[in-house]
Amino acid sequence: MLKNQLKNDLLSALKEKNEKKVSILRFVLSRIQKEEIDKQKELTDEETLLILQKIKQELEEAKEAAIKAKREDLKSKTNEELNIILPYLPKPLSDEELKKEIKKIIDQNQNLWQTNPKALIGICIKALKTKAETKRIIETLNSLRE
Repeated sequence: MLKNQLKNDLLSALKEKNEKKVSILRFVLSRIQKEEIDKQKELTDEETLLILQKIKQELEEAKEAAIKAKREDLKSKTNEELNIILPYLPKPLSDEELKKEIKKIIDQNQNLWQTNPKALIGICIKALKTKAETKRIIETLNSLRE
């Protein structure tokens, strides 16, 4: 399980005295634990991935803000944190792979696609949310509709 891998890596980082990695892994594990408390159950790997993706998105937004504010120190700190989290996330689909996946979903839901193409957005996001960003899924779906 992904959560166990995070815990094991946290222990390794503690032994190596890698403070930055310890800090970000503790943060990630605390977010996972909070979600488990809220849901009153242990999270699946997919749910854990969603939390990691949210954290990645937050870090990317913080990086953009640091760039706009011309704060190189914050930008480099955020980059380091992103580099610690990225290995736990699956490699995102390429544009071609994403198109193929969306076309499969369209083929499976042809009637819905012809009557209400916007209804497929939710189906595609639910099926592909761990493989690609929501924004990319919507953009690809809209380009296929045109």
